[in-house]
Amino acid sequence: MTLPPIREWWSKISREARVEVLSDTALHLGDKAREEIRTITGAVVGMAETLSDDDLAFARAEAQAEVDAADAD
Repeated sequence: MTLPPIREWWSKISREARVEVLSDTALHLGDKAREEIRTITGAVVGMAETLSDDDLAFARAEAQAEVDAADAD
């Protein structure tokens, strides 16, 4: 199975799911992230889904931008 493009769902998943996605300890996406991606996109998200290197870089950059924006407030 293939995940939908990360730009379609990243900004819509919860903070908890984002932490799960960015966790270095998980080989695959966790239950919460998979369920939220399914709900948002309607895609079938299998238990062995992982992010590509490009998607992981995007997620990390977005997370850092959010931290930076929060620090600026």
